[in-house]
Amino acid sequence: MDGAQVSMVAALLSSTETSAPEPWHEQWHRHPSAIPAHEWDALVAHHPGGTPFMRHSFLSAMVDSASACADTGWRPLFLSLHDDSGHLLAACPAFVKSHSYGEYVFDWAWADAHDRAFAAQGVRYYPKLLSGVPFSPVPGPRLLVDPLLPEGTQQMLRERLLRALSDQAQRQGWSSAHVLFLTDQEAQAAQSQGWLVRHGAQFHWTNRQPEPYVDFDEFLGSLQRDKRKKIKQERRKVTDAGVTFEVRQGAQITSDDWDFFYRCYAQTYLERGQQPYLSRDFWARVSQARPQDWVLFVALQEGERIAAALLAVDTDQGLAYGRYWGALRNVSCLHFETCYYQPMAWCIEQGYQRFEGGAQGEHKLARGLLATPTRSVHWLVQARFKQAVAQFLSQEGEHVLRYVNELDERTPFKPQHDGD
Repeated sequence: MDGAQVSMVAALLSSTETSAPEPWHEQWHRHPSAIPAHEWDALVAHHPGGTPFMRHSFLSAMVDSASACADTGWRPLFLSLHDDSGHLLAACPAFVKSHSYGEYVFDWAWADAHDRAFAAQGVRYYPKLLSGVPFSPVPGPRLLVDPLLPEGTQQMLRERLLRALSDQAQRQGWSSAHVLFLTDQEAQAAQSQGWLVRHGAQFHWTNRQPEPYVDFDEFLGSLQRDKRKKIKQERRKVTDAGVTFEVRQGAQITSDDWDFFYRCYAQTYLERGQQPYLSRDFWARVSQARPQDWVLFVALQEGERIAAALLAVDTDQGLAYGRYWGALRNVSCLHFETCYYQPMAWCIEQGYQRFEGGAQGEHKLARGLLATPTRSVHWLVQARFKQAVAQFLSQEGEHVLRYVNELDERTPFKPQHDGD
């Protein structure tokens, strides 16, 4: 969009004439391919955080591999806003959900309560409309807007996307609309429109600033003595078991490596009696589309590969996301070494700013990953049900705040003046 177009759109969006037609066109798409990839990715590029998961190729691979489709309970219904010339101003991924699997914001109890309350009217909780990244609880932007527009205009577009989601849910007779793991700015926009905000927490490791850690040993030196000792003990168990590691990035990861990783990834689900959310075809698509987004850690014992962990990375912003792992052999503390210590050491070596260790897991605190707030927003059509959920979320939010504060007080790091 050139300067003249930016000025024109900004002026239209700022107009107070209630009778004037909206300066955008709302469109719904059954496949992300209906939105040009370069236009979508231009919206993503300037947003900090979570970008590997919001890129067009990643979301398209979800759909094209049949990992996220109607048959798996994730029917695509992407939303876009365009100006009169057809230029993409704003967009968000959206899916019509027939269940709540793969979301990591748990609303099963809501569904049960809703269906009991409205059984007589024949109103069901599912389907529902959801904006988020399937199977990926990564905080980041969900309401994508043109970064070249003035901030006030961008905010109006975020609000318009939210209104389109809630209006669509009401038009279709669906129970609700949800936006998961969105930014604080987006959550504030939703709250101003009457959406309910739900708070949660994850555990993230952050590199030291303004002087990053030199190496993993220096990071260990910043921890309290008992935490440092425990990590050293855990790492020694893996070393004593004869386990070594290979790290491969981008194009260095071969098709055979991806096959081995998928065996490990699938094993994690099979041990729980589940089928993997993501198919081998999905991984083939994302690895071919953007190989630079991936770093693979492979554990070997006596020369035989026994485990793997995969990071998604944003090399421009220095962010790493640990989400996928699996092991074919049981070795004490192998999970901690493969999923946390090896990636953290790599992030320090590469000068990365942050490593997100995945959803949940208070055990991560003792390993230097600190509690970080997350948020989601929810639009519920039934007024009586919305009131009940609002009361629940108010109580839950207070509990989450206390929980995060308590975790902050249990910091694994020693006081800076402590020379131990």
